Amino acid sequence: MELKLKKPIVFFDLETTGINIAKDRIVEISILKVYPNGNKESKTWLVNPEMEIPAEVVAIHGITNEKVVTEPTFAELSKEINQLIDGCDLAGFNSNRFDIPLLAEEFLRVGIDFDMNNRVGVDVQVIYHKKEQRTLSAAYNYYCDKDLENAHSAEADTNATYEILKAQLDMYDDLENDVKFLHEFSTHNKRADFAGFIMFNDKDEEIFTFGKYKGKKVAEVLAKDKGYYSWIQNADFPLYTKKVLTGIKLRSLNNKL
Repeated sequence: MELKLKKPIVFFDLETTGINIAKDRIVEISILKVYPNGNKESKTWLVNPEMEIPAEVVAIHGITNEKVVTEPTFAELSKEINQLIDGCDLAGFNSNRFDIPLLAEEFLRVGIDFDMNNRVGVDVQVIYHKKEQRTLSAAYNYYCDKDLENAHSAEADTNATYEILKAQLDMYDDLENDVKFLHEFSTHNKRADFAGFIMFNDKDEEIFTFGKYKGKKVAEVLAKDKGYYSWIQNADFPLYTKKVLTGIKLRSLNNKL
């Protein structure tokens, strides 16, 4: 089944130096852009992360420090990548929890603003886990009856994810062929930031999910504990989390005016 799209959707996958959203960097990015008329374009880049790739990570994706040392940095690729995904919804495998947050960090790090206000994200892994509970390779075999060759190659993983989503739509009658529906179905909880440090409660109010103010309303904490905002801004939190926190603080100040 082909996707019913109102605007382009970008399937993408990242290979990185590790799994720390705030600290690790992209070493490979592959993008498959699917248009409403069914046309596709794809692009894959190796990226110089400007940091050492640990040996245990190289063992997983096979991208060595020597392989990327002469490749462009994310800063050099950022405008082209941003133009390619501009105005598009996003999709991936475990993308809501990892790929989108880490991509956002890379963009913010080089001064390009990034948010999800005018787009949605479809996480094919969440759909899969809700339905079958497996990995990407197993999902590809289950849904597409194919073996995933070159697993942990960003391009192979990206194309497999696109094929899996189409096969999921064929298999499950209760899945609507609508990106907004798939976004909502593939979202675990409503997050204010990508990393899940700030979530929405049942009244759509931002709350902290960690530390001494876990479960407390962010606006109330910032009003009561004047130093907490500064502590987060200077601590090792993702840039996007800090951006969201700043937005909440500014909104609270504006409400007082």
